[in-house]
Amino acid sequence: MEINDALLAFTALSQDTRLRVFRLLVEYGTEGAPAGTLSEALAIPHNTLSFHLSHMSNAGLVLSQRKGRSIIYSANFEFFTDLIRYMVKDCCRKDMASIRDNKKKKCSIIELSNCCSPTHKEAYP
Repeated sequence: MEINDALLAFTALSQDTRLRVFRLLVEYGTEGAPAGTLSEALAIPHNTLSFHLSHMSNAGLVLSQRKGRSIIYSANFEFFTDLIRYMVKDCCRKDMASIRDNKKKKCSIIELSNCCSPTHKEAYP
């Protein structure tokens, strides 16, 4: 991955609506969802959602495909995996983080070292 591709993706995700849309698309998995479903779930007007989907698509984060009369949007998991891999591989010291491929499960595993104790406990519901 080139730094400009990473910058474009992070710029796209740095906006509240786009980050919420992307997180929802991740929940829908590779099947994706039509724009109307996304619009209703996030209470975003269709034209606003269309603008944000286009922006994320241009950044490589979102894929679209026509199914009948609908356009189905999905997170571009391959691109996002490459983005995470780029961050860990090129931005972290090897003693802090590493990536290994699990060919049996067909996935990458990111291992982060427990280098620092948290200064406060985060509350999880």
